[in-house]
Amino acid sequence: MRIQTPVQRIKSFGVGWRCLKTRADKAGRENAGLEEELKPIRSFCMAVALAGTLATVSARAQESTGTLEQSQDDTLRRRSDNDPVLRLDPQQSSTTTDGKSSVGDPPKTNPANPVNPNDQDGGKQPKRILWIVPNYRAVSANTHLPPLSFKGKVWLATQDTFDYSDFIFVGGLAGISLAQKSEPSLGQGAAGYGRYYWRVFTDTAIENYMTEAVVPALTKEDPRYYTLGKGGFIKRTGYAVSRLFITRNDAGKNTFNISEIVGSGAAAGIGNAYYPAQSNPWVKTYQRWGTQVGLDGVFNILKEFWPDINHAVFHGKY
Repeated sequence: MRIQTPVQRIKSFGVGWRCLKTRADKAGRENAGLEEELKPIRSFCMAVALAGTLATVSARAQESTGTLEQSQDDTLRRRSDNDPVLRLDPQQSSTTTDGKSSVGDPPKTNPANPVNPNDQDGGKQPKRILWIVPNYRAVSANTHLPPLSFKGKVWLATQDTFDYSDFIFVGGLAGISLAQKSEPSLGQGAAGYGRYYWRVFTDTAIENYMTEAVVPALTKEDPRYYTLGKGGFIKRTGYAVSRLFITRNDAGKNTFNISEIVGSGAAAGIGNAYYPAQSNPWVKTYQRWGTQVGLDGVFNILKEFWPDINHAVFHGKY
């Protein structure tokens, strides 16, 4: 047996130590590579375990909630069996002993004036615009009204014709016609203005009764304007203009607006009886017809957007 000197022993120990370190480093690199390869598998396993844990907790929570609700129902049922007051019907229990309804009763509404959800956010149509312009034909959005009787249609036309604001409106139209000399034979000045005024007023009155009472009664159409109340500017403007050609019948279904188109045309034709014979009757008839239909379209747009304008600008004061 060879005996090593202390120096040789130290060298041998150093060589052995370097071999062990090399092997350890190699094993560490191999383990590191294996660790990298196992990371996706480990993450997947952790996700599955976490999902399973959450599902188990949720199921247990639902079971405990269901058990608690069932326990409360059983407790309430046992109490109701012992207490005669709790055995009453919920609707009956909302009535006190003196016959008056308790706080739990639902609010009562009038079928003729149903609750309109837009009333709370500025969507309600007023009877007048700026306290001047009559707005009797406009119906608030999302409001369903019963059919209008013949008497109601006549009264609607009467309100629009003899409202004080209508005399002001007619005066403005007569002044425009006078300035444009649309009928030269009627003359100028105060006398000419008077001749224009009563003819324009008669045009308006006949058109109102034809489009709001006479023709709607024959065709069973509803002359009122039902506000859309939602959507963008283009959509609502298009809807307002389309109501010149589409309206509701008494059954609540859409139909062609015979009342507006035929009624306005009939009113324009009747006007030939009191306009001067010197003017071209056909041209003037079409002009009056187009003017009346165009004005109705403008008023439809005003009615459609007035609740929004009133709410945004005047804070609902008008």
